Amino acid sequence: MMKQYRAASRNHIHSIGAIMPARFLSLLLLALLSAGSLPAQVHKGTFALKGARIETVTHGTIDRGTLIIRDGRIAALGADVAIPGDAEVIDCAGLTLYPGMIDAGTQLGLVEIGSQPEARDDDELGEVTPQVQALTAVNPNSVEIPVTRVNGVTTALTFPGGGLFPGTAAVINLLGYTPAQMQVGSFRGVVMNFPSSGRDGEYDDRSDEDIEKSVAKGKKRLKDVWESAVLYSRIDSAYSADGAGKPPPEYLPELIALAPVVRGTVPLLIEVNAARDIDSALAWVKEHRVKAIFTGVSEGWRLADRIAAAGIPCIVGPVLTIPGRASDRYDKAYANPGLLQAAGVKVALRTAEAANVRNLPYQAGFAVAYGMGKDEALRAVTINTARIFGIDSLLGSLEVGKQATLFAADGDPFEPTTHVQKLFIDGYMVPLESRHVELYKEFLKRVPGVTK
Repeated sequence: MMKQYRAASRNHIHSIGAIMPARFLSLLLLALLSAGSLPAQVHKGTFALKGARIETVTHGTIDRGTLIIRDGRIAALGADVAIPGDAEVIDCAGLTLYPGMIDAGTQLGLVEIGSQPEARDDDELGEVTPQVQALTAVNPNSVEIPVTRVNGVTTALTFPGGGLFPGTAAVINLLGYTPAQMQVGSFRGVVMNFPSSGRDGEYDDRSDEDIEKSVAKGKKRLKDVWESAVLYSRIDSAYSADGAGKPPPEYLPELIALAPVVRGTVPLLIEVNAARDIDSALAWVKEHRVKAIFTGVSEGWRLADRIAAAGIPCIVGPVLTIPGRASDRYDKAYANPGLLQAAGVKVALRTAEAANVRNLPYQAGFAVAYGMGKDEALRAVTINTARIFGIDSLLGSLEVGKQATLFAADGDPFEPTTHVQKLFIDGYMVPLESRHVELYKEFLKRVPGVTK
């Protein structure tokens, strides 16, 4: 059984050089170098953001306050803060400071061109590949990263897709030359796609009987894999306790990756959406006592009280989508986060996007418009997410000692008319540059009548 799983999880190494012409590789390299996620004007130092309204998220709002950034951290904030003599003073009168928004579920950095297989690194070969690390596949030079961060989204969970256990997700800040520079904290969550009874879009013409067979097959597969993971964890624990002079357990990377999930030291990000599947997932989590985080949860509102009673946090989204059932109200997807939050569920929001992660604030705005309080929605893209991922000592609110990852905006960040005016990630002041901005400037200043 274990050998079968090991064979199913062969490492898939993308050898781009072997399949692309040299000329295309040269053009691709030039594009990446010119579209890097770290502009040359980025700089770190001591900054005093003066005269701003400061939305701390966790400790209320400070009017006409000052926030000091030093050594990449928030050194001080308040209404009567002394400005250090070596600080670069930035006038923020009329602006509001917010902690950087965190998208709790994306494929940012893993997918560049969705329709081009060579530009995707989000789906490994095999059904059981939890050992695959999303962080190692992140492209720091993705053009989507600057487009995203200039909208106030500074941090994201990026996760692989496909298969039963497709890999391990990572939290990244949207600034850096390497994935290691972008990583935030030590969070790692293994992703699991719970066997789904839902249809895969409008073109899924399977019969109900075929869907039932597919669900049964998926649950059987999950049972087999989990039993093997539990057995391997026991063998590994026994060897660690008293294995001197004995041969170690067979190297099975997929089961090694699942062992900490079995032991409850690493969370399991369970993608589950239909109410029927959520019901099954709740029973499965209770039976196996895993540290679970539900993701997607599109019909979570139907079982909100039970999810809350189980104490399982939910990463909800996308919000801007249609209901899963034709009989549901058009606005159920918009109302879902608020209904879960009202029931007592800890809610974070995600876009589940690669190219449109910049729309996270507008997804939050729809949640506000359809029942979720504005303060709750702000928490759902900041401190709630940070707490779910165990990085709240670094991100999620404006507090002394936390990482200086924040932005200054001229209005409500959930409104499309609002503009981000200043941006800081990990203490670096980041210019508001992106491909969108460049295109806007280019066509704004075009010269009419130019001919060949």
